[in-house]
Amino acid sequence: MQDTALDFGYSRRAGLDRLARFVPQAGARYAAGRNTDAGPGAPSAVSKLSPYLRYRLLTEQEVVQAVLQQHSYEASEKFLQEVLWRTYWKGWLEMRPSVWTRFLEERDRQQQGFPNARALAAAENGTTGIEGFDDWARELTETGYLHNHARMWFASIWIFTLRLPWALGADFFLRHLLDADAASNTLSWRWVAGLQTVGKTYLATADNIARFTGGRFAPRGLASEAIALGEAPVAAAQSLPEVPNPAGGEPSVLLVTSDDMNPDRGLFAGMPIKAALVSDDADLLWGDQARAFVSGAVADTAQRIESLCQCPAQSTAGLDAAAILAAAQAAGVRQVVTAYAPVGPVADALKTLAETLAGEGVALAQVRRHWDSQFWPHAKKGFFPFKERIPELLREDGLL
Repeated sequence: MQDTALDFGYSRRAGLDRLARFVPQAGARYAAGRNTDAGPGAPSAVSKLSPYLRYRLLTEQEVVQAVLQQHSYEASEKFLQEVLWRTYWKGWLEMRPSVWTRFLEERDRQQQGFPNARALAAAENGTTGIEGFDDWARELTETGYLHNHARMWFASIWIFTLRLPWALGADFFLRHLLDADAASNTLSWRWVAGLQTVGKTYLATADNIARFTGGRFAPRGLASEAIALGEAPVAAAQSLPEVPNPAGGEPSVLLVTSDDMNPDRGLFAGMPIKAALVSDDADLLWGDQARAFVSGAVADTAQRIESLCQCPAQSTAGLDAAAILAAAQAAGVRQVVTAYAPVGPVADALKTLAETLAGEGVALAQVRRHWDSQFWPHAKKGFFPFKERIPELLREDGLL
């Protein structure tokens, strides 16, 4: 039986339960089996926590902490690095937001002008005749999930064997993955294509696929080389955007978005929260399964937030300025606070919302998590310099 969007469960409790089941296996078992894709429904060494991390129903910090309570850093290093890849990608893109804009422009250009619609449809529908690739295309569209190794194989075959535009492949993943976000998805596809680490590509081979699928697939006719794609140089990393501190002690309305569905007391310490709004902003996401996951999590989130802030909490359809302004006026406050949104559609929507609210005399203040402020500045170069800093930064947080 395959995991589907429904099987992941739309709540923080479901994420915590999955975490508890996985933690005992986060050491040697994960390290030995993490690259093996045994197929949908088969026992797996991977955690499948990514949807909960994507929407921050679970945070990276609490997942890392739970693992380190049962394993040494050395024993669980492979898994911890996998969690920190998501943090790294976010920080890297946060300091180079033009790369996200470049992707969107390239995607739109290819959608309008790519001449081989038949080849593109065959790849998306899983009818290319390439063993494994077609199975993963169908698995993705049916379940909203793919093993990380399968994602790499799929992207490599898409780019180097089928010679389809990488941006359309990244868009295909955006439209179907439960856990797709602007940073991890875009930059992973760029890495396979040889754009992210300039000149370094990933080549899928039949031997590697056969080995790590237990012989389920051994596709023929794959590209024998992966020549890196080219592009105009990417601008150097800029400083992280400044995030002004909210007015301390100012009565506020708490706004919860799909980019952070578990704001805790520590994030908004010292701010009297008079009311809370949980935005069902699934319309800002790209695929039906992701939208269903977020919409399903809204009611659970509203209930948790109400208990957390001891104030009324309700859901609202999207980041609707009129509804948010009405909530602020009803609560008698002049400030709306929300967790910081990294580069992507929620961040774009919050920027527009802030301008609208400001025109009515209401400030929108974003609060960046300590985890992000601590790790993101170290994502200026490749992952390996970032990786070297991980133990030190975890010690600074008291996690090691």
